[in-house]
Amino acid sequence: MMEMATYTAYIGTYTKNESQGVYKLSFNAATGKLSTPALVAELQNPTYVNPSKDGRVLYAVAKEGESGGVAAYRVESMGELALLNKQIDGAGSPCHVSVNDARTQVVTANYHTGIIALYPVNEDGSLLPVASTVQHEGCGPNEARQEKAHAHYAGFTPDQKYVVAVDLGTDELVTYAVANDQLEPVARFRFSAGAGPRHIIFHPNGHDAYVLTELSNEVVVLSYNKSDGRFTEKQVIPTLPRDFYENSQGSAIHVSADGRFVYAANRGHDSIAVFSVDSGSSELTLVERVSTEGHWPRDFALDPTEGYVIVSNQETDNVLVYQRDRQSGRLTALAGEQNVSSPVCVKFV
Repeated sequence: MMEMATYTAYIGTYTKNESQGVYKLSFNAATGKLSTPALVAELQNPTYVNPSKDGRVLYAVAKEGESGGVAAYRVESMGELALLNKQIDGAGSPCHVSVNDARTQVVTANYHTGIIALYPVNEDGSLLPVASTVQHEGCGPNEARQEKAHAHYAGFTPDQKYVVAVDLGTDELVTYAVANDQLEPVARFRFSAGAGPRHIIFHPNGHDAYVLTELSNEVVVLSYNKSDGRFTEKQVIPTLPRDFYENSQGSAIHVSADGRFVYAANRGHDSIAVFSVDSGSSELTLVERVSTEGHWPRDFALDPTEGYVIVSNQETDNVLVYQRDRQSGRLTALAGEQNVSSPVCVKFV
């Protein structure tokens, strides 16, 4: 008999309503069921969380009053979290946090200020003060959303050689070299004016990437040059139907571990677009769009078995499970959901 596998998922939230911080849910990959959520870290607006590669530490963006920064938690047995420390040091809280594979550096992107920050990390996973910051400058044609820089993502390339930052306000992807915990820009890629790039993911092959745009609702397929950190465009494909004209904003994007499928969430259209990946070019073809059974899907995650996808709908306060066909990539909603107030980020450990 196949042994049942249970995994821990963490939900980052907005604490403007009933939420009090980071929540934990247990997920049973044999039944596709989520447990009742439990509060594991009381924190203001931990809208994005990210575990270290070894699963021993969870990092969360944090807000205290008008200041923001990062909190580090040790992941204990049964998925409980123990606070290691916080570094609260800037105006406004970041919107994204990433940690390198070696767990020696954490980087954040701050939407409000347009600042990318790098924190060195102690051996136990706790955070040292910010060692380097970079202020993005510029604007875009969308006066409501691109009046200034709005950094929305900062993370490490698969080879761990660079930090890449995606800026919704300036329509740019900036590549930074990292030496002695200092960020130095080495390359820039400019998206179409008004695209509003939000998040980037890398194909498992390590040399192709996908950027989801929030404002133009597209996936931009890029080729990554490991030698100099530059990106070049290969394809642009819409995530929405051509006859949909209401407000919708791209939110989250993920790729399956086998590199065969890319998934992108649409807030407003309230759907996940499923794309197949060409094995030669890594370009995309639409497979289907699936309703998220709720409003404003802010994030989603493939579970560790990749037999399921867990979706968080921010405005309807629900987290749902979809069964995933590994051969076709298609998603099927399962019965049952869990209520989490203002859920944003979903991460498995």
